[in-house]
Amino acid sequence: MRPSASVTSATPSSPVEDRRIGIAAGAGAYLLWGFLPLYFRLIDHVSALEVVANRILWSLLLLIAVLAVRGMLGDMVRLMQKPRMVLALTATAALIAVNWLGYIWAVNNGHVVAASLGYFLNPLVNVLLGSVVLKERLRPYQWLAVGLAATGVAVLAASALDTLWLSLALALSFGFYGLIRKIVSVSAQLGIAAETLILTPLALAYLCWLAQQGTLVLGSDRVTDVLLMLSGLLTTVPLILFAVAAKRMAYSTLGLLQYIAPSLQFLLGLFVFEEELSTGQLWSFGLIWAGLGLFTVASLRPAKTHIWAERNDPKG
Repeated sequence: MRPSASVTSATPSSPVEDRRIGIAAGAGAYLLWGFLPLYFRLIDHVSALEVVANRILWSLLLLIAVLAVRGMLGDMVRLMQKPRMVLALTATAALIAVNWLGYIWAVNNGHVVAASLGYFLNPLVNVLLGSVVLKERLRPYQWLAVGLAATGVAVLAASALDTLWLSLALALSFGFYGLIRKIVSVSAQLGIAAETLILTPLALAYLCWLAQQGTLVLGSDRVTDVLLMLSGLLTTVPLILFAVAAKRMAYSTLGLLQYIAPSLQFLLGLFVFEEELSTGQLWSFGLIWAGLGLFTVASLRPAKTHIWAERNDPKG
């Protein structure tokens, strides 16, 4: 019996407390993700591939420690003995690696604004995937929101073809990652631990190859080494906070918090890294923000109506 399970059952938290913890955890996750460009700029002398390799290795070490403390290492072993689960998690591991690589490359090459656009698009990509793949039904206002965002992408395609591929790659890779993780029945911590374990041989092989070529940055100076080790912490902590938030708060509220990260990235790109914003990008962002706002209002409205109906139900 796991100690954590007995504590939870002995002292159940109230819905209000759950919601507060969830909001705090969700805000913390998205704030960390939003400020990540500042961290990656500190190690922009390290190639994106080497950063991703370090991110994988140090994340795995931290996750193994977390699983050990929670008594879940046995669950991890049993998970890796299921071929279908391993196959699915191999797919998600490849998708998240592509997402990390694209994002780090974007930050190091002065495309933070384009990267933020990708994560603004991600919620709407999730909507489309949910509709097409999972057969989830959308209301007319939600389809209108998707249409506005699609128009924004079309404007961007006409005015910024050089970075459109990056925005779409980030949105689609994370969108399909989330779709597969939704279908596969595995906890957030076990899932990300399995993904990093699957990617570890490739990461180790790449770092060994860099060492043989004499181009490995890890080990060159203490400051860089510490920063690269921190990549594991900065990868794992937001994912754990996100998992806590997803369990303790309404999904619609969590969706609102999701806009924190790309908004911060957008502002960093404009005012800290002084990236240029073209007229086409400005119109594109405006249309996508309008689409996100409309979709959020359309999604929250039924929940508010349901609450009002419950409060005014004479049978209650």
